[in-house]
Order: sequence, then C-alpha cells, then structure tokens
Amino acid sequence: MRYVSVWAVVVLALAVAALTPAARAATPVPVAPTAPPAPVPAIGRAWPVGVRPSVLRGWEPPATVYGPGHRGVDLAAPAGSTVRAVAAGRVSFAGRVAGRGVVSVELTGTDLRITYEPVEPSVREGDAVGAAEEVGRVQPTGSHCGPTPCVHWGLRRGETYLNPLALLPPWLLTRGPSRLLPVLGVPLPRTAGFRWSGGRSGGEPMRGAAKRGDPG
Repeated sequence: MRYVSVWAVVVLALAVAALTPAARAATPVPVAPTAPPAPVPAIGRAWPVGVRPSVLRGWEPPATVYGPGHRGVDLAAPAGSTVRAVAAGRVSFAGRVAGRGVVSVELTGTDLRITYEPVEPSVREGDAVGAAEEVGRVQPTGSHCGPTPCVHWGLRRGETYLNPLALLPPWLLTRGPSRLLPVLGVPLPRTAGFRWSGGRSGGEPMRGAAKRGDPG
C-alpha cells in the first residue's frame, strides 16, 4: 500500500511537469506598448526657397520601408534661386549623388537632418549655418518635377522619413506676400499719374497727366 501511494505521487508529479510548458505556452506574454514617435519641433525660421513657394507635391509617407510614396516635398523654384537652411545647424554632406547636387544639414539641438536637391552647394561638409543662411543654388537640371524646376526638401530622423513642412511654424505656413498699408500722418511717395485718395487703402488714377508745378 505504501509503494502504491509513492507511485501515485510520482505519476502525479510527472503529469504536472508535462502540462506546465503547455500551460505556459498558452498564456499570452504581455507586450510593452510602443512609444509614439517624437513630434517634429517647429524650429524653422525661413522657407528653403522664396517667401511662400508653391508646393508642387506634398509628403506622402510610404506604407512600408521600401513601399511607394514621396519622402519629402517639392517646392517650385527657378533655376539659380537661393536655397537656405530653414534652421541653424551643421552641414553633414555637400556634394553629388547620382549626378545631382545634394546638401544635408543636421539641425542644432535635435536628431533631425534636412536634405535639399538638386542644389549647387555653396557650403562644405562641417560648416555651421544659421537659420535662413544660403547653402546653395537651385540647379537647372536634375529635378524630378518635369518641365517645372523645383527643389526636393526632405527630413529624416535616423532612417525614418518625416514631413519637412512640420518644421515650419504656423506664421510661416500661412504668411502671404507682404503688402504696404498707409500710415496716418505719413505721406505716400508721389508717382506720376497716381494720386492718393486719402480715404481708402489704395489710390485712384488722375484724370490727366500731372503738370509741372501741380501742387497735388
């Protein structure tokens, strides 16, 4: 009887040991939540080209690492236009890639890097640049915008592509062309054939050509 009890205990122990791995495998292991990507700081102080250039093609993030998409934005810019750093940084590359001029700048105080192409560089690798400082000129050839010349502006954090427009604060994204407005008590400069009406934000043409000595 004593031996039967011992064997019963041994059999029960073996059965428990056999079931334990299966039970463990069936128990789901909790997965730590993935931290959301860090936001892009709006540290830009100037557009790369012009004052408010037309965006010919926007940022279209690919679904996968090697999937189709548009990893940046294309800005309309005539050949020879000045290309500027949107924020302060240090030039990490200035040269040619696949026949196109490329300039890359690592932005100060961040883990971000901007890239412009096709650009004829006016800086060298290692140069420090300030916000709105020239880094090159738009090349007449090498853009992928067809007959319209453009600059491709990219933004990366490590190997991840981001939307470069996120670098620009709202006042830069929405700012339109400058327009002169009248200031009370300050006369506007006289222009031949044009007279300030005094009551509106514009002028009205004179009915005739201005005569010499006309006090108006």
